[in-house]
Amino acid sequence: MFLRHLAIAVTGLTFAFPAFADTKAADIVETAKAAGGFGTLLAAVEAAGLSDTLKGEGPFTVFAPTDSAFAALPEGTVDTLLKPENREQLTGILTYHVVPGKVMSGDLTEGMKAKTVQGAEVTITLEGGAKVNGANVTTADIETSNGVIHVIDQVIMPPAQ
Repeated sequence: MFLRHLAIAVTGLTFAFPAFADTKAADIVETAKAAGGFGTLLAAVEAAGLSDTLKGEGPFTVFAPTDSAFAALPEGTVDTLLKPENREQLTGILTYHVVPGKVMSGDLTEGMKAKTVQGAEVTITLEGGAKVNGANVTTADIETSNGVIHVIDQVIMPPAQ
């Protein structure tokens, strides 16, 4: 039943976000650029030196926070993270949003753990809609040439090390 509702929601969102339609030939970075609403994420990816990686072969699953998700962080956080001296911390946060392989919404199970490129795990929950570490998946299964994007409404932070 949940998967049926998710499929209906994803179908509806595909029509609501025409920039995502027909992006299979574009990579993750190109797809995010074409969609709009990911300017902060793309600036962070560039500042961290991860553009070439996310344009690479993959496959990758990216939990992509929107510009409004970044705007919800405490004031000054994004500016601080974008400074060259904070590149390692920024890279850690960004790679915590990436899982190796292509994980579609139909592959998700309640309580599923997925190891991120950063090294720590994220937890997937499904009750009340798909979530990753509590961040809502607002648009799922945006296929790209080198993986899949799931749009989320929060920036998720890796556990302190």
